[in-house]
Amino acid sequence: MLERGLVPDFSPAAIAEANALEGPALEVGPSVRDLRGLPWASIDNDDSRDLDQLTVAEPLPSGDVKVLVAIADVTAAVEIGSAIDSHARTNTTSVYTAAQVFPMLPERLSTDLTSLGEGEERLAMVMEIIVAKDGRVTGSDVYPALVLNRAKLAYDGVAAWLDGAAPPPGLSRVAGLDDQLRIQDRVAQAMRSLRHVHGALRLQTLEARPVFEGDELADLRPEEPNRAKELIEDFMIAANGATVKYLEAKGFASLRRVLHSPERWDRIRALAAALGKQLPPEPSSQALEEFLAERRLADPAGFPDLSLSELPGRRGDDHFGLAVRDYAHSTAPNRRYPDLATQRLLKAAMAGGPPPYRNEELVELARHCTEQEDNATKVERRVRKSAAAMLLASRIGEGFDGLVTGAGPKGTWVRIFRPPVEGKLMEGSEGLDVGDRIRVTLVRADVQRGFVDFARSGGQPPPGNPRPS
Repeated sequence: MLERGLVPDFSPAAIAEANALEGPALEVGPSVRDLRGLPWASIDNDDSRDLDQLTVAEPLPSGDVKVLVAIADVTAAVEIGSAIDSHARTNTTSVYTAAQVFPMLPERLSTDLTSLGEGEERLAMVMEIIVAKDGRVTGSDVYPALVLNRAKLAYDGVAAWLDGAAPPPGLSRVAGLDDQLRIQDRVAQAMRSLRHVHGALRLQTLEARPVFEGDELADLRPEEPNRAKELIEDFMIAANGATVKYLEAKGFASLRRVLHSPERWDRIRALAAALGKQLPPEPSSQALEEFLAERRLADPAGFPDLSLSELPGRRGDDHFGLAVRDYAHSTAPNRRYPDLATQRLLKAAMAGGPPPYRNEELVELARHCTEQEDNATKVERRVRKSAAAMLLASRIGEGFDGLVTGAGPKGTWVRIFRPPVEGKLMEGSEGLDVGDRIRVTLVRADVQRGFVDFARSGGQPPPGNPRPS
């Protein structure tokens, strides 16, 4: 982290500020709505404690549905220029490694005073979104409110229940919450279907989560998509869109998130052509989504492998993968600094005051956040590679099926599937390109440096030929 310009530990001043807070900010002014009576619930990872959002939905007589997304009010506890703010602005994000989580905010805030924990009354910024039957957002608003989380639910439990399994305990304890979540699921699926019509991509990557037995790393297991994750993702997309519209209406600038369009569209076209699909000469998310939808049906087992070959990589001015342009940073202020800054912009816009950041400052802040998020990703990847090397250290000489995920002047990279680990192909890379399936042999696992090296099966493994530092 230090090598990447990230600060692992909070300063004594930041710790002192966190300890001095007497409790959650609950000062309720005339503009703050009391929405504690609604059946709010959070859905997140099983072990998440830094809860940023709650959701609730209300069917309207017109047939539309009013969706409310409550985002934790973090700015009430973190002042601009404070020691806590300085640390958050330096790192710009929480860093989630297989070894340890390094939160952007002190845990007394992120997992307690500014977290929307179950049974806790908290201030929040609420994005109100009106959704038509076909998934179109027909109206939106943003306002402060007092909320109360009725149930802390987990993605896997909710998804299994939506697919017909028994309800998770938190769901059963709250009367009417089952109907509430079914309404939310129906609305989210309609919104998602509409976005796919407009070219949103159904990519399925093989991100892995560490699994521990006590203090020992036992496995790396791939994250699986499910309907509960999709529900939250679609509502967060809509909430970020509502934020942009609100700030634009008030004449305020906003921080936007972009996803690059594919850097090697020619290679994607070649992969599609080999499977009988002709893609247009220029990058098109709609055409790519049609192709991916066909392949998901034709080869569901191989779909994650194909997704790895289609990942975007060139800068654009919108979100290529989501097929949206109005995608702000506003839904995770406990974990990401752009979201915290956006919350300050929203509050200033509501109060009719000047923006808390000059436009020039926002440009610089956006650049810094982009760089630090990239640095955090590299740290997380480095630790994940060390974890992978630790798991594979006793399996030198074994063979694995793999997929080429990168090919260029710096080398060729291969991902194996069980466990889902990526490593460098040290020998036998001639003629390979992204998307090729090959058989590889594990030749080295360096835990300290996070190196996992393969040789193409059938060639001579290169023992004693260490990778350059």
